[in-house]
Amino acid sequence: MSRKSTGIGDPAGLIAHLWMPPTSNAGRTGLTVAKVTAAAVELADAEGLEALTMRRIADTLGVGTMSLYGHVIGKPQLVELMCDLVAGRLYSGSDLPGSAATWQAGVRQIADRNWEHLISHRWLAELAPGRPVPGPGATGKYEIELAPLDGIGLTDVQMDLTLGNLLGLVESAARWQIGLDRLRAASGVGDADWWEQVGPLLATAMSGHHFPLAGRVGAAAGEHYQASGNPLEQLRFGVDRLIDGIAELIGTIGPR
Repeated sequence: MSRKSTGIGDPAGLIAHLWMPPTSNAGRTGLTVAKVTAAAVELADAEGLEALTMRRIADTLGVGTMSLYGHVIGKPQLVELMCDLVAGRLYSGSDLPGSAATWQAGVRQIADRNWEHLISHRWLAELAPGRPVPGPGATGKYEIELAPLDGIGLTDVQMDLTLGNLLGLVESAARWQIGLDRLRAASGVGDADWWEQVGPLLATAMSGHHFPLAGRVGAAAGEHYQASGNPLEQLRFGVDRLIDGIAELIGTIGPR
């Protein structure tokens, strides 16, 4: 399930908006909660959370700012609605992990789809973990992602822990990738050129210090990546090791 939260102060109001949205037709402005939320997602995808203000959303929709408050209480609630909206879209129109040939393939599919999800909606990585209020989108995502883990020998709690660890690996790698992309864009310098500048300076600064393991492993990794690292490769390595661990666990507690 979603691990994000904006610290919303009105859970009852949020739950009502998530699970019991108004069914009446849009008023004079043509606004609905769904329309406001979709516009906010589009703006955040293009410009990030910093650009997400009620005024900007209102301008996008061609209405006055105060018109939005008849549909959402404010930005914290709106971000929660945005999270749930994009969560509900993640597996729309695609093969589901529970339909994969093996549970291992289903786990890898979850990792790949969540990686694509976070890279597409980079503002999600800006949100701090907290106490999310799950809506239909997040709950549906949770249901779908538990499916390949069901019936393989894990307890219900172990299923939740496995999925949580898997999504944590994805989020960590995606945050790193997003940070790298921002640095590259801001500096206009690629990794190889950056290292050509930094490498000699660092070698001079480290002269006289002895780090045999760091030197050996760092040199091998740098040669392999041709960069400071590769978030996606790190993610796939971590997912494979998680799968190995789960396979060993279920091998000790009963048949698949």
